[in-house]
Amino acid sequence: MTRTLRTYLPSLLALALVCFYLFPIYWMFATSFKGPAEAMMYPPSLWPQELTSNHQAVFVGRNMARYFANSIFITVGTLFITILVGTGAAYALSLTRNVWVEIALFSILLMQALPPSLMVTPLFVMFNMMGLLDTPRFAVILALSAKSLPFYIVICRTAFLGIPKELREAALVDGASRIEVFFGIVIPLARNAILVAATLLGIQAMGDYVYSASFIYNTELQPLTVGLATYVGAEVTDWAGIMTYSSIMVTPILIIFVLLQRRLVSGLTAGALK
Repeated sequence: MTRTLRTYLPSLLALALVCFYLFPIYWMFATSFKGPAEAMMYPPSLWPQELTSNHQAVFVGRNMARYFANSIFITVGTLFITILVGTGAAYALSLTRNVWVEIALFSILLMQALPPSLMVTPLFVMFNMMGLLDTPRFAVILALSAKSLPFYIVICRTAFLGIPKELREAALVDGASRIEVFFGIVIPLARNAILVAATLLGIQAMGDYVYSASFIYNTELQPLTVGLATYVGAEVTDWAGIMTYSSIMVTPILIIFVLLQRRLVSGLTAGALK
């Protein structure tokens, strides 16, 4: 292997990997501008031969504004409960370090591996007995919060462990209360990790289908994912409509990632050495 090839090979492999991951996104956006016939054409075209107004037709015709509002309501509610409960729990667990805490955290984290389809039936029965299905969006928020908390606690606890104990002790010596230490020192230093966890869990809440489809029957309260499923019929599937709907749905998420990419990378690596 020549020296030039050794120099450029890692970059070429990285570029190939980037193209591999970005191509499905490109294909989604490209297909969203195609008509139904062109979307099913074989061999497929890499670029739309004739641009269509699918986006306006889908957004207005499917009343996506309503679906967006419901998804945002569920996502914000899930993040509010998760951050409110999880941040305090993660900080409390970071103050105690022993093998039993680690075992408990590992056991809690195993809950994250349970698929929603396994949990939806017992949750449905419990929520029905409690009368929570009368407010179905709140039931979805509670279900998603319960699933999100283990991951959030583990991520934030790792960030809290990376904060030197001497900083907290110095603030206490200077007369600060524990509440002031928590909000004035701990939270600002761990904000990137909190942002990463909140972003990932927000995407998970935005993409939830199982809980939303199981708990919410009123079409006026259903989120984006349930609306997307209406394109799949028993005999016909509107692939152009699916791609158009999906492109509108993921565009805000992509914009958020672009705007927060530096903080997200910083938060992901914050606890790497700990």
